[in-house]
Amino acid sequence: MSAFTEPSFAWEPITPRGVGAFARASFERLFIMQAVFAIIAASAVVWFLHDGVFPTLDTAVNALPEAGEIRNGQLDWRGDSPVLLAEGDVLAFMVDPQHGGTIRSPADFQFEFGRDTLRIVSLFGETEVEYPRGWTFAANKREARPAWGAWSPEILGLAALGTFFGLLLIWAVLATFYFLPVWLVCFFVNRDLSLGASWKLAAAALMPGALLLSLAIVLYDLAFFDLVQFCFAFGMHLVIGWIYIFVSPMFLHRALPKEKGNPFLPTAN
Repeated sequence: MSAFTEPSFAWEPITPRGVGAFARASFERLFIMQAVFAIIAASAVVWFLHDGVFPTLDTAVNALPEAGEIRNGQLDWRGDSPVLLAEGDVLAFMVDPQHGGTIRSPADFQFEFGRDTLRIVSLFGETEVEYPRGWTFAANKREARPAWGAWSPEILGLAALGTFFGLLLIWAVLATFYFLPVWLVCFFVNRDLSLGASWKLAAAALMPGALLLSLAIVLYDLAFFDLVQFCFAFGMHLVIGWIYIFVSPMFLHRALPKEKGNPFLPTAN
């Protein structure tokens, strides 16, 4: 069998040949595989939050003083300052009412709470956000710890559901934009593909990039990737979809020429 023989069964949207198979598959099979890959992505996000983000937040909440709050756009801090509340590979939390810059962290994202603003420092630059007026936020252990304990499982659940359904929605929208380029590629390379089949191929072409990004999230959490490498992987997961869109049609059957009738045979009246 030739390596370029069209696959007859759609089961793995990882190779270009496997992605091409989904052009002939049913919408149900495509949806099942999309759901599997969305679950993988949701699991990676939940793992990252649970292992890479929440421990630092737990430490920061436990380091809060017994009294304090953010009220009407101002921080009322009752503890030592400046002070580093918690630090991890991804996040760091500190309090410096004057934003004196005396505390710096190697974490990828640093959140420094000042008297009137929250300063965020990362690889992408530095920005300050004013506290919302008319709102009150607990800046003390007595109120923040039970609230965080109650909300952290809810946040994980919402992250899982949001990732799962968000990916399915994004894939459907992107496939609607991409199916016409797929159809045009097939037209110019003489491949037999309808508009509906082009949509399915475009949707399947997005799954390999999602798998790459899921792996990158896990590697970033495990410190095998730094933030620069993770950003590169994020960009590559977008490019991979386009690569599959242009390559996968090559594994489909060529369009058969239409049979022409014999001009010398008499035509029926």
